[in-house]
Amino acid sequence: MIKPTIEEILTSKPEARPRIYAYAIADAAHAGLLKVGQTTRDVKQRVAEQLKTAAITNYIIELDEAAERYDGGIITDHAVRDALKRKGFANPMLEWVQCTVADVKNVLAELRTGKRFTGTHHETFPPREEQAAAVEQTYTYYHSRWQQDANAVPRFLWNAKMRFGKTFTTYQLAKKLGAKRVLVLTFKPAVEDAWQSDLESHVDFDGWQYLNSGRDPSQVDDDKPVVYFGSFQDMLGRDKAGNIKAKNEWLHAVNWDLVVFDEYHFGAWRDTAKELFEGEDLAVAKKETSLEYAADLEDVNEDLAVLSESEAEFLPITTRAYLYLSGTPFKALATGEFIEEQIFNWTYTDEQRAKAEFTDNNPGKRNPYAALPQMRLLTYQIPPEITHIASAGEFDEFDLNAFFAANGTGILAQFKHKDEVQKWLNVIRNAPEAPRSLDSLKTGIIPPWPYSDTRLLPHLQHSFWFLPNVAACHAMANLLAERHNTFWHDYKVIVAAGTSAGIGLEALPPVRQAVGSGFDTKTITLSCGKLTTGVTVAQWSSILMLRNLKSPETYFQAAFRVQSPWSIKNPNGDNPNEEEILKPVCFVFDFAPTRALRQLSEYGIGLSPGEPNPENAVRELISFLPVLAYDGANMTQIDAGGILDIAMAGTSATLLARKWESALLVNVDNATLGRVLNDPDAMAAVGRIEGWRALGDNIIETIINKSDKVKELKQKAQAGELTAKETKELSDEEKEYKSKRKLVQEKLIKFATRIPAFMYLTDFRENTLQDVITKIEPDLFLTVTGLTVADFHLLVRLKVFNTERMNEAVFAFRRYEDSSLRYTGIESHEGLTHYGLYDTVVARESP
Repeated sequence: MIKPTIEEILTSKPEARPRIYAYAIADAAHAGLLKVGQTTRDVKQRVAEQLKTAAITNYIIELDEAAERYDGGIITDHAVRDALKRKGFANPMLEWVQCTVADVKNVLAELRTGKRFTGTHHETFPPREEQAAAVEQTYTYYHSRWQQDANAVPRFLWNAKMRFGKTFTTYQLAKKLGAKRVLVLTFKPAVEDAWQSDLESHVDFDGWQYLNSGRDPSQVDDDKPVVYFGSFQDMLGRDKAGNIKAKNEWLHAVNWDLVVFDEYHFGAWRDTAKELFEGEDLAVAKKETSLEYAADLEDVNEDLAVLSESEAEFLPITTRAYLYLSGTPFKALATGEFIEEQIFNWTYTDEQRAKAEFTDNNPGKRNPYAALPQMRLLTYQIPPEITHIASAGEFDEFDLNAFFAANGTGILAQFKHKDEVQKWLNVIRNAPEAPRSLDSLKTGIIPPWPYSDTRLLPHLQHSFWFLPNVAACHAMANLLAERHNTFWHDYKVIVAAGTSAGIGLEALPPVRQAVGSGFDTKTITLSCGKLTTGVTVAQWSSILMLRNLKSPETYFQAAFRVQSPWSIKNPNGDNPNEEEILKPVCFVFDFAPTRALRQLSEYGIGLSPGEPNPENAVRELISFLPVLAYDGANMTQIDAGGILDIAMAGTSATLLARKWESALLVNVDNATLGRVLNDPDAMAAVGRIEGWRALGDNIIETIINKSDKVKELKQKAQAGELTAKETKELSDEEKEYKSKRKLVQEKLIKFATRIPAFMYLTDFRENTLQDVITKIEPDLFLTVTGLTVADFHLLVRLKVFNTERMNEAVFAFRRYEDSSLRYTGIESHEGLTHYGLYDTVVARESP
C-alpha cells in the first residue's frame, strides 16, 4: 500500500444533502399518481433531467423535503414507498404510488420519528466475502470434530471488530448448520436490537422466530427455527430459594443446536467497564458497569476470565456447538484457549485492506466497505507553559487526568487549573492569544490544530470529548459557555455524564436530538464513560482523548465510536450501486503523545498474536491507521519504529525491570495449570525453577482441587444450602488457594526476571521470545535461568508465559540496549547480525 502524504491524511470532508421529492404529471396515464424519488442534488434540476428525454414538461414538483430522520439517519425513497404500500396505497408502476402529497408527508413524519417496522424481511444483500469465509471455516471445523467424535461439542472464536456483521453472519452459520434451536447469550444486553432486527429484516431468515425473556416460549412453532436472546445476568439469576428462575427452566431442558456467546471478552469487559466508568459518580458507575457486564459472574469462579472448557459446568445447558464472538479477545488469544484452527480473524486492518483492494479487483461494482471510514491519529505536544502544572511521574509525562481535574457539579463545576485549560482551548483553535512553544516561534510553523485547520474543521462538526470524570465534563461545559468563549458558542454542548444524563442508552436521545440530521448543526458531546460502547452516532467524526486510559482495549473501544459509517446509498434514486460517502475518514486527537502511541503499539501487537515481531505488527496497523505527531516544532508522519521509540520514551533500566516483574507475563489460571499438571516433562521443568520445591509437594494439584472445592461451595451458597461450618470452610479454602496461586505466580515471575539478564550476556540480538528460545546459548541460558532451552520452550508452548507480553518486553529491552549504544556512538547493527552488547563493546575496545 502506498504511504499517504500529510495532505492526504488531512483530507477535506465531502458535502452532500439528501432530499426526498415527489412530482406529478398532468395526464391521464398518471392521474392520482406521485413519483417518489431521492437525490443529493438540486431537486428541480434532477427532475428536469429525468423528464427531458421524454420531452415531458407538464409536471409539478409537489414535495421537496430533507431525507433525514430525527436520530440522524437517512430516509430512502425505497423506505417511503414501502411504508405507503404497507398503508394500502397502490404501486402500479415502478417508483409511482397512488397517493396524495399529504400521505407522503405523513409517512415521512413517521419515518423521522424512528418508528420501526419489523418482520418485513425486505433485505436481500448477500454475505460479504469475509462473512462467507467465517461461516465456511467454522462449519468445516465443527464437522471435522464431529467426524472424529460424534459426541464432541466443538468451540470456535470469531475475533471480529465492530461492523463485521456478527449477527447476520451468525445466522448464516446457523442456517448452513441446519440449526433449529439457537441460543444467544451476551455479557452486554444492550446489543439485543441488532440480533432481532437482522433476523426479522433479511429474506434469508423468513419464517424464523425470535424470542427473549419477554416472550412466551409456549407460542413457538416447533417446525420453524427459533433464536432465543438472553443475558448472563438473567440466565445465572436465581430465585430466593436458590433455584433457576421458573421462566428460564425451559431453556435448560432444550437441546440447543448452537449456543453463541456474544461480546465474549468477559475479563476485558470487566476491567474496561470499570475503567470506563471510574470517573462517574459511584452509584452511577455501578449501574453503568452492570449494563456492560454480568455482575453476577463476579462470584462464579475467580478463574473465569475466560470460560475455558467449563461451559457445561458454568451453564447447565446442552448444545451441539459453541460460537464465541468478540472484537477484543486478547486474553483468550494470549492464554491459548483457542488454537489457530479454532479462530477466524477480521480486524481493523483486514477491513481497511479489503476496502482498498475491492475497487481494484471489482471495477464497476459498489464497494461494500466504502462507507467504513479510515481512522487517523493526530498527537500534539502542548506548549510547556500549559503542561507544566500536570507533568509528573518518573518520566515527567503530561497527565491528562491532573490537567483536567475539576470540582463541583452542574453550573458550580470548575477546573482546578482553569487558566491553563482556557489556554488549551485557545491553542486547539490557534487563537491569536494562544501560547506557542519556543521551537514553533523559531520555525514559524503552525501545526494543523483541530479547531483551526480548514481541512480538519469539517470533521469536528460533531465530536466526542472523552474527559476524566463528571466534574470535568460539567466544568468544560461551563467554560465553553462563558461569554468570552464566543468561538465555542456555535457548538451545542451535550453533557453525557452523571446522574442527570441518565443510565446507559438513556444518555443517547439528547445527543441525537442535538445532532439531528448533522448537516445544519454543530455539537460537542462531553462524556467520561457513557456512550463509549454499543452506540452509533453516525455523524461523530472525531474524538478528543482528554483522559488517561490504562488498556488499549478501552482506548480503541472508545475511539471506534467515531468509525461508524455515514453514507447515502443510491443517493439519486437511479443507481443501486452508487453510494454517497459522507464520512470517508475519522480522527482521533490526543494531547499526551507518549501515552497515545503506547496504546497504539500495544493494540497493534494485540491484533497480531501470530506476529512474533512487534515492529511488524505495528507497521501493519499504521498502514491503515496513519499517525501524525506534532513535537512542538513540526508535524510529521511517524513510522512503526518511530512509534515504538516514542511509546518507549523515557524507558530506563528501572522501567524495563518493571516490565519483567509484571503479573501479566505469566498465566496461572486453572486451565494453564491443568496443562502443566498433565504433562510430566512440564512438571519436571517447573520443579527446576528456583524456590519451587519450597512451595511443597503437589502445589498445582492442590490449587486446582481447592479452586474446585470453592466453586462447589459457592454454588451451594447460591442455592442457600451452605451450613455455618461450610461457610467458614469456604472462606478458609478461598484464602488458601488464592495464597498458593499467588506464590506460584511469584516464582514464575522471578524466573522471568532472569531472561533480561541472560539477554544482556548473550552474543545474539533478540527481537522476540522466539529468538530467545531458538538463538540462544544453551549452557549460558541454563546457568542464568536454571532451566534448559527445552524446558523453557515447553512452558512457552503450554502458555505458562504470555507470549505477546514477553515479546513486548524482549523488544523493549533490545531497543533500549540499541539506543543506549547509539548514545555512546556505537551502532550495534552496523555490519552485525548476531552480536550483543558484550561483543560490540569488546570489538570497539580491540586494537
